Amino acid sequence: MQHTPLAPTVAPTGDGPSAGHAALLRSAVARGIITDDQALALDRLAREDGAAPDEPRDDERLRFITGFADIFVTIGLVLFLGAATYFGLDHLGIAAGHAVVAVLAWGLAEFFTRARRMALPSIVLLLAFAHAGFSALAAILLGPTRHGGATVFDTLDVSPGAALPMAGAALGTVFLVAAHYRRFAVPITVAAGAASTAGLALALILAVAPGFAERFLAGLLFLAGLAVFALAMRFDLADPKRLTRRTDIAFWLHLLAAPLMVHPILSTLAGSGDGERGAMLAVLAIVLVLAFVALAIDRRALLVSGLVYAGIAFGALIRDAGFTGATVPASLLALGTFILALSAGWHPLRGRVLRTLPRPWAARLPHPIGA
Repeated sequence: MQHTPLAPTVAPTGDGPSAGHAALLRSAVARGIITDDQALALDRLAREDGAAPDEPRDDERLRFITGFADIFVTIGLVLFLGAATYFGLDHLGIAAGHAVVAVLAWGLAEFFTRARRMALPSIVLLLAFAHAGFSALAAILLGPTRHGGATVFDTLDVSPGAALPMAGAALGTVFLVAAHYRRFAVPITVAAGAASTAGLALALILAVAPGFAERFLAGLLFLAGLAVFALAMRFDLADPKRLTRRTDIAFWLHLLAAPLMVHPILSTLAGSGDGERGAMLAVLAIVLVLAFVALAIDRRALLVSGLVYAGIAFGALIRDAGFTGATVPASLLALGTFILALSAGWHPLRGRVLRTLPRPWAARLPHPIGA
């Protein structure tokens, strides 16, 4: 069954006579006039004819809203689905209440996603559908005596006895989001499926070897993050010029991979000794490594998780230097300076980073500027 991809991203490729070239391709793919592969072929043809420059200047363009109507509709969806969740859980019970919300989210997506192709409401509806679907399945598999929450955080049960029901709920969620993607093709759906798959793997390990899972949880989360990062890079490398919805899918996967990889390492280091200079310097070193990787692959999303821990590290170093009263504002000042400097010099810094890599590697990365 053919479906129209939602909001594929075609990043503008630069200034000059081709300023509308990428926008036209994006619009054509969004309306189903051409496919992703045809858009890539047309872009290659335009470049061969000299109609488009090689160096993009806006390399992470994402379409979250098409206008204020997206925000207006999103507010309505949050209010409606929130109220539906409350009344559903109150009158129908946990499993049936969440199931009703999942059905409502799917039905609303038929209009706002498939018919109207509204980006932000589509993201909210997908998240609501996945959350409600997982919660309903968990309530059914765990039973009413062991499941009593309205949110996914209340739903999660990491005890060994609940591992297999949690694995079943995660597996069911994988199938639910796969069906949602087949119907609506919302880019964030792939990240939701990856998160469900990671949860399935962790739950199965907890069921088979609970002691191992509890002891090496940080390492398992890191491996899950690496797997999601590899999947994100597969989508990125398949669309190095970032012309199709593959780049949107890669963005959401990077956003998921970052906390899975960063949190286990940095939280361990930050908590190894409160205010210890060595641990905090290690945190800063890891953040700098993340910055190097983010520059190489041209993805700022990878730095988002590390910035929280960077703030902790800056605060600890400033406190050790004796500026106790000004720790918080000084930390924010240092962190803000780092972010602004990185943002202002992103393109020249990226050129230098790519030149340090082997040329075949740099040539395969998205937007190989300066290579």
